[in-house]
Amino acid sequence: MTTPHSIDMSKLKAGDEMPAFTTPALGRTNFVRYAGASGDFNPLHHDDEFAKARGMNNVIGHGMLTAGLLGQAIARWAGLIMVRKYAVRFSSQVQPGDTLTCGAKVTKVYADGNLPRADLECWVKNQKGDTMMTGTSTIGPHA
Repeated sequence: MTTPHSIDMSKLKAGDEMPAFTTPALGRTNFVRYAGASGDFNPLHHDDEFAKARGMNNVIGHGMLTAGLLGQAIARWAGLIMVRKYAVRFSSQVQPGDTLTCGAKVTKVYADGNLPRADLECWVKNQKGDTMMTGTSTIGPHA
């Protein structure tokens, strides 16, 4: 089943990769905009003095901002209505100036009843190649 803005599930196979999605360098403005959208105004995300008083070198990006960027990349590739499950694990903190690359690889293609499904292994890496987040997702059409 192919819908506008979705992949052809019949052509997917284990090992296929989603095209990488790379962000521009993230800055404080991105963090503040996300704070406004999410309501998470923790000073760790925008106040240098507060962050430094807690032993950090700099403010950090919201983990859920990073999760949202990865989710957006998957939804753009597969189609928003195709995302069935999505889970992430944070592994490192995003700093101002980081450029993030989101990726995913198909690990399994199968049928759930008569509906096609694909499981994905997902990740976000920064410009140094450090893994910032890992995750899993399942994609496939609605009944």
